[in-house]
Amino acid sequence: MAKTKPGKKDLDSYTIKGTNKVVKVGDCVLMRPSDSEKPPYVARVEKIEADHRNNVRVRVRWYYRPEESIGGRRQFHGAKELFLSDHYDVQSAHTIEGKCTVHSFKNYTKLENVGAEDYFCRFEYKAATGGFTPDRVAVYCKCEMPYNPDDLMIQCEGCKDWFHPSCMGMTIEQAKKLDHFLCSDCTSEDDAKRSVNGYPASPISEPKVNLMLDIPYTYLVYYLSYPFFVESLSGKFHVTMYEVDSHGTLFSHFWHGC
Repeated sequence: MAKTKPGKKDLDSYTIKGTNKVVKVGDCVLMRPSDSEKPPYVARVEKIEADHRNNVRVRVRWYYRPEESIGGRRQFHGAKELFLSDHYDVQSAHTIEGKCTVHSFKNYTKLENVGAEDYFCRFEYKAATGGFTPDRVAVYCKCEMPYNPDDLMIQCEGCKDWFHPSCMGMTIEQAKKLDHFLCSDCTSEDDAKRSVNGYPASPISEPKVNLMLDIPYTYLVYYLSYPFFVESLSGKFHVTMYEVDSHGTLFSHFWHGC
């Protein structure tokens, strides 16, 4: 057990006031903000201790919401996305309102139902500098954006790349009704092949863009309005997307790339 200051003792757990929920070191908790109109803060409990008067305090490591970071919230950030920061603090245990679960990105995308107390984290955040770890992220679709698990994406049967329905000029409802999907580039290539064989071809589509590459995440956050400097993929990444099977049924699956 870790050493404590004279008159203080480490505790194995703490029961949230007015509930039977038990908090232990390593648990993620919801903490009451000073402004009642703001959502609760999210933190990971690093230590629980009580003083000689039995006042319980917790040492926590804060999670930041995207809008609380220097770069702010961007369109690819999920509604339940958090950044694990290097910002530590000590708070009264009485400010703990409840418990929550902060999933890894991989596990979050596998959830069948996302509850109010479910969050996910895929980046660590340096509060003082605004830096992120890892600083590279895979991008998809013609818009070259990282995957937002809140947004539906469909897979092209030709190139196997993933696309947002809106980027393909269709609604989500239309995408869900698809039996098969070919992106504009693969449709153009298919038309070209048919044209060579004597079949009519459709109008030429836009030039093909490079997809499923990874780029510096910090560049995305701070320079989103500027052209991307895209580099070839390095390292591994995971993503859960959506696909339409031969019966037109929409289903999700986990995809691993390197």
